[in-house]
Amino acid sequence: MKNLKYIWLLCLALTAVCFVSCDDDDNQDSKPIVISKIYLEDYKSAVPDREVQFARLGQLIRIEGNGFLGMKRVYINGYETFFNVAYVADNSMLITVDSKTPVVNAPDDVRNKIRLVKSGAELEYTFEIRSAAPSISRISNTLPQAQEKVTVYGTGLHETSKVTLPGGTEITAGIESDEDGEWYSFTMPSGITASGSITSEGANGIAITPAYFNDSNCMILNFDGKGAQGSWNWSETGSMISADDLVNDPDDSGRGKCLQIVPDRLLTGNGVAAGKPRVTECWTVGAGEDETVDWSYMYSHIPATTALTDVAFQFDINVPDAWIGTGHIQICLFNNFNYGGIGSDDDGQRTAFYVPYIQDGAVVPFTTTGWQTVTIPFSEFGYYKKQLEEGTTTPTFQTVVDDRLAATYQNFGVGFVNTDFTYGGVSITSTLFKTKIYLDNLRVVPCASVTVSDFDDEE
Repeated sequence: MKNLKYIWLLCLALTAVCFVSCDDDDNQDSKPIVISKIYLEDYKSAVPDREVQFARLGQLIRIEGNGFLGMKRVYINGYETFFNVAYVADNSMLITVDSKTPVVNAPDDVRNKIRLVKSGAELEYTFEIRSAAPSISRISNTLPQAQEKVTVYGTGLHETSKVTLPGGTEITAGIESDEDGEWYSFTMPSGITASGSITSEGANGIAITPAYFNDSNCMILNFDGKGAQGSWNWSETGSMISADDLVNDPDDSGRGKCLQIVPDRLLTGNGVAAGKPRVTECWTVGAGEDETVDWSYMYSHIPATTALTDVAFQFDINVPDAWIGTGHIQICLFNNFNYGGIGSDDDGQRTAFYVPYIQDGAVVPFTTTGWQTVTIPFSEFGYYKKQLEEGTTTPTFQTVVDDRLAATYQNFGVGFVNTDFTYGGVSITSTLFKTKIYLDNLRVVPCASVTVSDFDDEE
């Protein structure tokens, strides 16, 4: 009988708890929702719990305020976002911004809005949502003439609204940007003399290019007085290119003289024969003939200790008609190679190759609309690439300079080869070559990518 009494009392107690619990749930469901602050949770950060005014896709945020118990649904930019009720308290809740959340394509009435919904209350809170941080991959034309179009490629470049050029010139009008965030473009103003990085601002924050825009500080040859071109044993049908072979800029853009890598004298008739190495060669002068041959003068612009991934050979190219299926350009750090091309004894040495019509394992026609910039980090020159892959040494820019100084013939060269080769998984059988290809402004530039932090204390 006593046991039955205890059981009855326990049932009464549980019933009372249930009534109180239900009453608490009713109160929580109708309790107003208040957001006071939002924090970014990042254990890798210098400030792992940081108050923020925006968040990016995939980031974990902590919403602080009150009235969060009883939360049923969360919408970010209109997208219903999962949350774990175990991480919800009355005054705080954790939630990850889903990577599928729409950003620039979110409807205007819900964009940059967090909506919290309970059975008896809801709140819409204005808070900026961004995609992943923008990044830069390349610039279409790094030595543009005034009024030429410049396109900057990368990711996350949506709604670019402001561009700041080296020296501080700001551009806010006439900017075009891709709806997928893969590029933005602007027109080069006149009177820009400073060199360095381009800084852009858009929907996803700030992006900064490598510091090679408008940079001619380390010019090797521009065919208009900067750098000294050398030639010897020239003949009408020979490979050597002399100053007399130079041509006027085909676009008459103001660049002056340029190099037609295969001169018209070799393109007449049937063109360049298949299977021909050393079609052409264009060199600088050698040691003692010009002070710019010793590249140590470049240290004032590119420190000697710069990693080879962060310093590059750069040139401009203009291909008015399609180049496809035969021929490639060979670049030589000094004059000790036979212009045998890819697969020859020159391959894997202090040489690099340029084959723009092979892209992602396919052969596609290559043309340019005007002048376009090509950037080849010295870490891609065969000899240094192998060193980096093997991890035997860590070459720097000084390694390149010292290797040139140690060479018997310190001429820097570019040339054309029309042999059979395999590149990028594609085998090319050479054919007659007849295409006009123009080069200009052979130069050395810094090319380190720039990572922009959302926070000053982590720059």
